[in-house]
Amino acid sequence: MTALAMAQDSGFDCYALSVDYGQRHYSELDAAKRVAGAAGVPLKVLPLDLRAIGGSALTDDIDVPEDETSGIPVTYVPARNTIMLSLALAYAEVLGADDLFIGVNAVDYSGYPDCRPEFIEAYQQMARLATKAGVEGGKVTIHTPLIDLTKAEIIRAGSTLGVDYSMTVSCYQADGEGRACGLCDSCRIRKEGFAAAEVPDPTRYA
Repeated sequence: MTALAMAQDSGFDCYALSVDYGQRHYSELDAAKRVAGAAGVPLKVLPLDLRAIGGSALTDDIDVPEDETSGIPVTYVPARNTIMLSLALAYAEVLGADDLFIGVNAVDYSGYPDCRPEFIEAYQQMARLATKAGVEGGKVTIHTPLIDLTKAEIIRAGSTLGVDYSMTVSCYQADGEGRACGLCDSCRIRKEGFAAAEVPDPTRYA
């Protein structure tokens, strides 16, 4: 939601994309609909069954850890950002858009390899080589406005732009009503971010 607000503040005409990939935290898709509606942008939700591959606590019968972890966590979904960016790239070609925004963050990134600047740089180069738009002279640009910010800085920036964080869901195992567990890595990082930003945390907890 913060990345979308930043894109709109920079004058971009935005189209939102979400992926129903079989994630256990399905309430994030409900949140995406709320966010897109509040921002006044069209939202496309694409189905993609990553549960058929598994290998992650978000798409397989693996418990979501409720203690702080190190290294690449079991909530890493194999190649998720690579796949999602591919879908966004295809959608962008259909729209005639050269700019993609993704809210990856390399500071409080929880060990995910596909949130690093070098991944984004490599993907952008690939996108310029692998698309009709790129071959015909278009300059596909992947924008990562949050990549170098701490969670506190993200929250402050979003708050300045009027982002209503009560509409968002971060929890890896939120319940059907979007209430957070308060225990997983994502909840911990989110809570610490609001505390460090000195912004009241509007998260609903189960």
